[in-house]
Formats: sequence, C-alpha cells, structure tokens
Amino acid sequence: MAIHYTDDVLALIPARSGSKSIPHKNVREFAGKPLMVHSIEQARGCPQVGRVLVSTDSGEYAAIARQHGAETPFLRPMEISGDAATDLEAFQHALRWLAGQEGRVPGLVVHLRPTHPNRTSTQIAEAIQLLQTHPEWDSVRSVVAAPETPFKMWFHRPDGSLEPVIKTDITEAHSRPRQTLPPTFLQNACIDVIRSRTILEKNSIAGERIGAYVMQVLHDIDTPEQMAAAEAAFRWAQGLPSGKTFVFDIDGVIASIVLGNDYALAKPLIGNIARLRRLHARGNKIVLFTARGYVTRIDWSETTRRQMQEWGVPHHELHYGKPAADFYIDDKMLSLADLAALDSVP
Repeated sequence: MAIHYTDDVLALIPARSGSKSIPHKNVREFAGKPLMVHSIEQARGCPQVGRVLVSTDSGEYAAIARQHGAETPFLRPMEISGDAATDLEAFQHALRWLAGQEGRVPGLVVHLRPTHPNRTSTQIAEAIQLLQTHPEWDSVRSVVAAPETPFKMWFHRPDGSLEPVIKTDITEAHSRPRQTLPPTFLQNACIDVIRSRTILEKNSIAGERIGAYVMQVLHDIDTPEQMAAAEAAFRWAQGLPSGKTFVFDIDGVIASIVLGNDYALAKPLIGNIARLRRLHARGNKIVLFTARGYVTRIDWSETTRRQMQEWGVPHHELHYGKPAADFYIDDKMLSLADLAALDSVP
C-alpha cells in the first residue's frame, strides 16, 4: 500500500501501563499532575506540532490523555505493550493505523517519553526545526555530555579477559587522560524527532544519519529516587519554590569549615548565603541546624547568632544539638551541588 506523507508534525507519546520499577509510573502524580500529562501539555504548546497522540494499552490512561487534550484513537495491542516491547513496534503500529484509517501519515514524528518530563515546548520546537533544516538526516536525537567516557569501559568476556567497548585508532585510549579523548554524548530519552519514512520504510526508530540536539539535563525516570530528583528539578525550573521549609546546616554550607572547631574563625560562604536569601525572599521557611558544641562542649550560640546577623543570613529558626557525624542519610536531602544546579542564578 502506497503511503501518502504530509508535511505535518505528529507528537507521539508512548504510555504503556506495565511499569515494574514504579507501578503505573506514567500516570503517577508528578508536580501536581499525572506524569504523562506534562508531555501532552509540552507538545500542545509547540507551534509546529499539529496533533498529539498517546499510544497506550490502558483505557484508564487513554481517558486521562483525552482529558488533557491528546488523541487516543486506538489502544495499543497487548503483544507490543509488554516489558520487551520496542519503541519501533509502537511507532509502526501508530503510523500504520493512521495510514490505514486516514489515508495519510504526518511526515515527522516527535517521540516524547513521559519518563523525561524535564523539557519545554521551545526545546521541542528547536529539535523539530533542526531536522527540518537537515533533509539528509533520518532523525534528531537529544543527548547530553556523557558523565563517563566509554573509552575507559570494557566488556568482561566469558574467559575472564577484558575487551574495550570502543575500538579506536587511539593507542591505549583506555589509559590516556580523559581530557585528551574525544568528547562523547549520551542519549537522554527526552526528545526524538524522526521522519515517518525512516520508521515505515527503513524499519528503524532512528535511521542511519542522526542529528544531535544537545541538552544539559538527564532526568529519565526509572526509580523512585530518580522521580524525586526529576520532580525537584522540574519544580525549580518553573521558578524558585515558595511556601516550603528548608533546613540548612551551618558549617560547610553557610560558614567555612575551620580546623580545631574554632567557629569564631569561620568565614561566610557568599554564594550559598545568596541562594538562601533568594529562597527566604520567596516566602520559604529557613531553619538553621548546627552541631557546633557537640564535640567541643563549648557554647557557641552567641558567636553563631552574631555571625548570622553580620553575614545577613535570614532565618526563622536556629537549632543547636545536631549530632556530629561523618555521614548523614536523609530521604529529602538536597546536596550543595543539587542546590547550585537548580538555582542557576549566579
């Protein structure tokens, strides 16, 4: 059957119901809405996208999708909805359904996985435009700089020996300084734009020539911990939070670490204090908690209050008696690196 390809752009959101790591992950509440709804809204906010379609095997998921403006003209067959189902199968099914029922297929398909909601409509538009301006490419895939270089990775063979993952002309690349090796990129499962011809005629979800849409964030959700981190980043991207409670340690966060626990010698950590002030200005409750005196048995309260006043550290409460430890484990912990990354204001 000859297929008529149009110049239209379809956003296709695959949302099967059988997640094992987080049950019903695609409709789990995320920043106040079912997870997949964020992808629907982002697609609908992109001017190039003409239609938004959700491919799901669940009538419940389909109803949620329709409530938020997506089309669900079919339920995906169970045989291509299991754990071993591939993206290619889901996309071929959707496009062949459109070809058979409507007689035409949008020329471009945007693949928006619900499990990476940390994107914007503008980014979707940029990825689409990138493929449109490169007719020689089969697809565009979003990537981030790889956190680890594959030049130093190995396969462990059955006989116990090692085989480099990457075969290269670089002599002993595995033992060279990282900065001398070619930069590598990791797909982040956020935005893919594919020509429908690639899917239907080349039987590929990516094709042979793939363009890069480089992003800065990697928040694909597969575990509860990843969902919590992604949600924190998502909320922060909408602007600084308000009405929340933040507990700050003093030493190492607000004040410099000093030898011998002589806290009178501590210096203010200006960048972190500036971030704390921005949180305070947004109406968040700031609580300071310190282990000063736990080890020395000295009352540092007057010194601490004076420093907080002189350094301009706004707070609602100041608590003493936190036990000194080498490690703190907290399910709601936000590290300094996390705070710096989320609060990008210099």
